[in-house]
Amino acid sequence: MIIPTVPTPDELLDTGFRRAKKAAARVRSSKIPRNLKSKRIEETRVQTACQVIRDRIQLILDRVPEIEKMPEFYQDYIDVAVGVDQMKQSLGALNWSIGIITQLEKDYSSRIRRSTPDKSSSLRSQAFGRIASVVKKIEKDLDFLDFAKAKLRNMPTVDFAATTVVIAGFPNVGKSTLLRRLTTAEPRVADYPFTTKGIQIGHLERNWKKIQIIDTPGLLDRPILDMNDIELRAMVALEHLANVILFIFDASETCGYPLGSQYHLLQEIQRVFKTPVICLFNKIDLADNVKYLDAYVDKFEDPLRISAIHGTGVEEIITRLEEFGE
Repeated sequence: MIIPTVPTPDELLDTGFRRAKKAAARVRSSKIPRNLKSKRIEETRVQTACQVIRDRIQLILDRVPEIEKMPEFYQDYIDVAVGVDQMKQSLGALNWSIGIITQLEKDYSSRIRRSTPDKSSSLRSQAFGRIASVVKKIEKDLDFLDFAKAKLRNMPTVDFAATTVVIAGFPNVGKSTLLRRLTTAEPRVADYPFTTKGIQIGHLERNWKKIQIIDTPGLLDRPILDMNDIELRAMVALEHLANVILFIFDASETCGYPLGSQYHLLQEIQRVFKTPVICLFNKIDLADNVKYLDAYVDKFEDPLRISAIHGTGVEEIITRLEEFGE
């Protein structure tokens, strides 16, 4: 979602009043009859200030897409990242302000035209005060939209026409490393949990088939209500995007989570999401001392033993995904 630069109330007012002053200067140098000029100057200042401020606010509304018309993935992503209700409330407040400012422009322009020249200046001053009051009332909404702009700047661009593979598993099991092996994506990789703060996307094309592979933040084995924002982004990807899930076990348990916990997480994912799963046992080169590894491997039909860091088993994964895409 692209949100344009969001001004502060002071920036809005400064821009509007400054432009109004310049517009008034042009009227002042015109050949309007002297007895009408003072009123025309003040009317122009009110009209210009209202138009400039209203246009700046309208620009924000025009560039933010209607949330209800977005794919469900994006709606849920926005809800996790910033909150859909708060977004709608803030956009509604901006729309309200446009209506009030439009009415103020109409009312005070009419009052200035009907006034005497000596009262026009005080009416313009009164109008500016009312305009400033309206803009100040949407300060928290402008602040929120500026916050949302920063949070949603890197919202992923999803190809909904491609076969989508979502990589899932506990933190630090090798999801980002595998994404780099499978695609040209360059996610950040490090040896500590929750390196992946958002959703990373890579693309693979084999035999004219477009495959989109998504690396999700690490999931923890706990109820959805207890998950943090990072985990919830992973759940959003699983719910709305996955045609198939690559579930990664850390066969070596060096991620800090035993195979039993990893298996339980997989069971929870399969319970919630009715999506085909391909099970991968990663870091197989480090798993010699895990005595009960075979007992878990044997629970699945055709699991793959891989080492993402060394590239072992990567071609087998791609072959499996090609079969799935047919």
